[in-house]
Amino acid sequence: MKLNVAIPSTGAQKVFEEHDEHKLRVFYEKRMGAEVEADILGDDWKGYVLRITGGNDKQGFPMKQGVLSNGRVRLLLSKGHSCYRPRRTGERKRKSVRGCIVDGNLSALSLTVVKKGEKEIEGLTDVTVPRRLGPKRASKIRKLYNLTKEDDVRQYVIKRPLPVKEGKKQRFKSPKIQRLITPVMLQVR
Repeated sequence: MKLNVAIPSTGAQKVFEEHDEHKLRVFYEKRMGAEVEADILGDDWKGYVLRITGGNDKQGFPMKQGVLSNGRVRLLLSKGHSCYRPRRTGERKRKSVRGCIVDGNLSALSLTVVKKGEKEIEGLTDVTVPRRLGPKRASKIRKLYNLTKEDDVRQYVIKRPLPVKEGKKQRFKSPKIQRLITPVMLQVR
């Protein structure tokens, strides 16, 4: 079974391949949202607590929160449900989803780290993935940098570097700032 472990505080995630049935047994009969101590996975995992967030069975059907079975059921899903994206307004569809109870028929299990243990896990807890995008709204940019109303927000936008073309200098792209008070805005009021 593949264990897809994410750590929300750093934004990192890593997939671990685990074939030993005895180690995986700690997750069986647990529901989505349950917290599991990961000591049995190895010495590196001592002290770690993981939360089960989902998974897929061997045929690729996703687990759905609230379906209390470990088999597959067909549900009529509409807008706002997980495991379904409507193509038209008001569309509903009967789809196969897997229950929220973990057993041996899963091919992948998604987990998040709730409590960190003593040791660092290579590729997961020792790396930080920077957030790709910064804030777009003027008030959120001010909040991030502790700016006053007088400061120019446009100087503080997080820009994204574009790929360099040969013979040209590095270009950057910045988002259009929303809710920015400009002289034109005041004129319209």
